[in-house]
Amino acid sequence: MNVITLRPVWYILSGTMIGLSILFLAIWGLKQGIDFTGGSLLAVKYNTRPTPTEVQQVFDTAHVNLGSIVIQPVGEQEMQFRLRHMTEEEHQTLIQALKKKYADAVELRFDAIGPVIGEELRQKAIRGLVIVLVAIALYVAYVFRKVSVPVKSWKYGLVTIFTAFHDVIVPIGVFAFLGHFYGIEIGTPFVAAILTILGYSITDTIVVMDRIRENLQKLSGSFEDIVAASVRQTFFRSFSTSITTLLVLFAIHFFGGESLRDFTLTLIIGIATGTYSSIFIASPLLVSWDRWSRKP
Repeated sequence: MNVITLRPVWYILSGTMIGLSILFLAIWGLKQGIDFTGGSLLAVKYNTRPTPTEVQQVFDTAHVNLGSIVIQPVGEQEMQFRLRHMTEEEHQTLIQALKKKYADAVELRFDAIGPVIGEELRQKAIRGLVIVLVAIALYVAYVFRKVSVPVKSWKYGLVTIFTAFHDVIVPIGVFAFLGHFYGIEIGTPFVAAILTILGYSITDTIVVMDRIRENLQKLSGSFEDIVAASVRQTFFRSFSTSITTLLVLFAIHFFGGESLRDFTLTLIIGIATGTYSSIFIASPLLVSWDRWSRKP
């Protein structure tokens, strides 16, 4: 299969994924967790889990003004409670009330983040993503600075940035969908996963582009033929590396516990998308750009 000659197919597929992701993000946005919004998250495990109504009655008699509470069953025995920011004293009062009513109740997790800290985390996350993208563009332009024929070095940088955008917007769009329909929230682990995807995507893309750079000096023929040969030479390396990584991530996702599932799901989507884009999008874009620049 010649990846380059089939580039219209890859463009349509990627355009559809990007378009849907942006649409989901624009319509529903991302459901932000307490890392960004502030508040408290309490996770409790029961041998025999009570109903949300029964637990709400316990909260009502705990003599703590908790405000609005979101009660979410998780798995078969766990229940999570999301509510306003609580002090440690309020937290202990609530736990004692639960244990008094349900002797088998075991606290698994308690996180409390103030609204100021949540906003600061959100701003730092956005700033970090922007800095990473700018650094990537400068790095790629520097690495390929001696490549000017037939595609200039800065074009390699822009193509790399586009593929990186492609690889992060798809998991973001998926989580906008999951947040709207299944209530899945994002937090700092999601940002960490996105930054990891960026690094993986750039590495995968640069491997292919570096082979193109080498072959431009060694092989003769049209730019399209050299790019096609470079993709064939790096295909097995990119594919096998990604499969190995994905197998590990799937194992962690299914056997690593509830707290890791959203993080690993983000990585699975992003790395699968990044493998696809480094092979089927980045190199064809260079060929298309070369063709467009030659048109009178």
